[in-house]
Amino acid sequence: MHVQEWLETVPAVSIYALVGVIIGLESLGIPLPGEIILVSSALLASQHGDIDPVVLGACATAGAIIGDSIGYAIGRKGGRPLLTWLGRRFPKHFSEANVATAERSFEKWGMWAVFFGRFVALLRIFAGPLAGVLRMPYWKFLIANVFGGILWAGGTTAVIYYVGVVAESWLKRFSWLGLVLAVGIGLTSMLILKRKTKKAAAETVRAPESPEPQPVPVGD
Repeated sequence: MHVQEWLETVPAVSIYALVGVIIGLESLGIPLPGEIILVSSALLASQHGDIDPVVLGACATAGAIIGDSIGYAIGRKGGRPLLTWLGRRFPKHFSEANVATAERSFEKWGMWAVFFGRFVALLRIFAGPLAGVLRMPYWKFLIANVFGGILWAGGTTAVIYYVGVVAESWLKRFSWLGLVLAVGIGLTSMLILKRKTKKAAAETVRAPESPEPQPVPVGD
């Protein structure tokens, strides 16, 4: 059964709770499909009036912020042994190479790594625990965590909801052609936004290398 089809059988209150819990668990370091659940729920809200997109976005934002904060506390208390344990439990996500890449980005960019990490699936899982392991000052982590959570959760909910509303309206007026066009525009916008965000996040990983000095030719 598709995720959205399953969500249609769940009461609205349960959807709010489910979105908040799944995103919260993903944010504290457990690999779960938080973004898929959020997108499916926002699209469902655009088609069913009993699901309030504002409440949905608020629950997603709260889950993201609280989950990241719990992950930070766990990482700060567990230290590097925690990363070793996570590597054994989730080798695909917490491999030594992935941890090293995320660690370099955090050491170089700090708050920006937490902020942009919210938009990248792998860094979204790492952000809280790794910031705690590296003992980033909590006030810095909290600022980046709050703004990143609001922009990611609230922005994703708003974009998907309004794309769904427009698609349904066009479907009634212009049949399937309108639906295809509306969904196409929405997906294109989301892909462009995610590409720009991933590019910005990737720049946090790559440290600029200073060019090696060229030898000065000596005249005869």
